[in-house]
Amino acid sequence: MLFDLDDTLLDRDKAVEKMFLLILDKCYEDLELTMKNEMLQQFKEFDKSSYGHNDKSKVLEAFFEKFPPIYRLPSNSIQDFWNEHFPHCFSINQNTINIVNTIKNQVKVAIITNGSTQRQKDKINNTNLNSCFDTIIISEEVGYSKPDRRIFELALKKLNVQPEDALFIGDDIEKDIAGCQNANMKGIWFNPHMIKNSTEIKPYAEINSLDRLLSYIPQ
Repeated sequence: MLFDLDDTLLDRDKAVEKMFLLILDKCYEDLELTMKNEMLQQFKEFDKSSYGHNDKSKVLEAFFEKFPPIYRLPSNSIQDFWNEHFPHCFSINQNTINIVNTIKNQVKVAIITNGSTQRQKDKINNTNLNSCFDTIIISEEVGYSKPDRRIFELALKKLNVQPEDALFIGDDIEKDIAGCQNANMKGIWFNPHMIKNSTEIKPYAEINSLDRLLSYIPQ
């Protein structure tokens, strides 16, 4: 069983909110609640537009242009600030760890994630997920990113598992589900917000809670 990381095993939205509060504390002061809420929504929009890109300096540069700060991070240090702080904004639900460990007792487990090698490793290590998985594949490290079938095939090779015997779980219908299907794997769409599937992609199954995965473990 293979997993996506962000917004599947880890709640990226909560991490973005924590990152926003760090920036607010460092760069602004004395803001009204309505302004903070407006800034948070805009910060999330800037982050979403850069999702999947390693260069995060554009997020803060655009944010600072929209909301001029009292203290502005120097342009040459924005990326370092993001790399240092954002991985520490992630936390993990103990129930998620328990589910993964239960599954690992029965089958091999892996992570396939797009993103910066160091940031993704820091997220995984800081949430103790590094001890839960048989192999972890990060796109920047291997040179392929989802939905490229080669990143899925590499994980299967490392696990010594045939595609027809594997399941991939992810929240992105195109990168995760269509991607794993390109490698002849079955894809389970993790859809906790019950988003309507407006694509032609047909997942093998759809779940809104990770504990539903337990029913897919061979007994």
